[in-house]
Amino acid sequence: MIRAAPAAAAVMSEGSEGEEVFIDDDDIINEIPLDEEDLPDQDDDDEQDQDMIDEVEDHSAYAFHGHTDEVFAAACSPVDASLVVSGGKDDRGFLWRIGSAEDVQELPGHNDTVSTVAFSSDGKLVACGSMDGQINVWNTATRTLQGTLEGSESGFEWLKWHLQSHVIIAGSEDFNIWMWDADLNASVNTFAGHGNTVTCGDFTPDGKLICSGSDDATLRIWDLESAHCRHVIRGHGYHTQGLTCLAITWDSQSIVSGSQDSSVHIVSIKSGQVVGSLVGHTNSIECIGISPRYNWVATGSIDQTLIIWDLTRQAIRSVCEHDVGDGVTCLAWIGSSRYVASGCIDGTVRVWDSLSGELARILSGHRDAVQSLAVSADCNSIVSVSSDKSARVFDISMFK
Repeated sequence: MIRAAPAAAAVMSEGSEGEEVFIDDDDIINEIPLDEEDLPDQDDDDEQDQDMIDEVEDHSAYAFHGHTDEVFAAACSPVDASLVVSGGKDDRGFLWRIGSAEDVQELPGHNDTVSTVAFSSDGKLVACGSMDGQINVWNTATRTLQGTLEGSESGFEWLKWHLQSHVIIAGSEDFNIWMWDADLNASVNTFAGHGNTVTCGDFTPDGKLICSGSDDATLRIWDLESAHCRHVIRGHGYHTQGLTCLAITWDSQSIVSGSQDSSVHIVSIKSGQVVGSLVGHTNSIECIGISPRYNWVATGSIDQTLIIWDLTRQAIRSVCEHDVGDGVTCLAWIGSSRYVASGCIDGTVRVWDSLSGELARILSGHRDAVQSLAVSADCNSIVSVSSDKSARVFDISMFK
């Protein structure tokens, strides 16, 4: 039942002439009983809020909804333009085809988040790495489990395939880089030396060395065969906080690394010396990508910018400004074209012209942060995965 306020807490309103009018119990003419079911419900407000969220425009050509929790990782087959692998917080990986709701293969076997996924360079194998400390390798033709790579008892942050073989490296929370031969299902080597989680790493394109970055704020360059650490880059003139990402130039001569401290540095692989710094960001660097065609590198940050740099001149070519609060979480160059895509906290994928820095397209559909991007082998599609539990495919054929 709704009643007027008691005299001790009289209600004040405005009269017809604007004067203050006070209402007390003597002014009550009638009391009207109300059923609580007639009152506005918080759930109704929640449903209205959800309806507003559901109104997000969807530009995707296809959406995959096999995951039941946040999706963190995605990769496209280098030889099959429609084949995708994804992994997420639901402890599962999925192998699926763009445009097909039937051709879906669950990749089970993990008991913690599938944090990283990748195809071998020939597309014959696909690996899923998990925070449970295991990597499962699957045959893409037979869709069968080829083997489980074990050794670390801690979670894996990332994994990479060697470009000329079925050798895998993976960075772990146990401070090590692990290496296996997937054909033999056997451990090959362990690279020990970091003092904290190994957050990023890769083979050099010539296949001779391994480069790794860590939360210990160091970059290490390793010999592939002996596991000997050739160089440790740290201290004055380098990052002051943990490394978040790195990329290696196609000539295997330089490493570009990014950190939580907002800095980007260029390191010579041969000398192990810092040879340049790219100054422009003001918050954590989340992603780095080197153009396959130009001597340019793109860096994305929580500071809401994607910056395109000329590596030769070590200077900014263009700054791609995102909306306020719209940090950049991931990026992908679209083949050898001049276009680069950024995945954003607001759930959008944005395509930029790296020559001018102009926004070419906003691709909407996700309702939460984009976590990873992958471009199909024919460069006709870009796959984005999100905290909203979905993977979406957008047409980018006009940008290749």
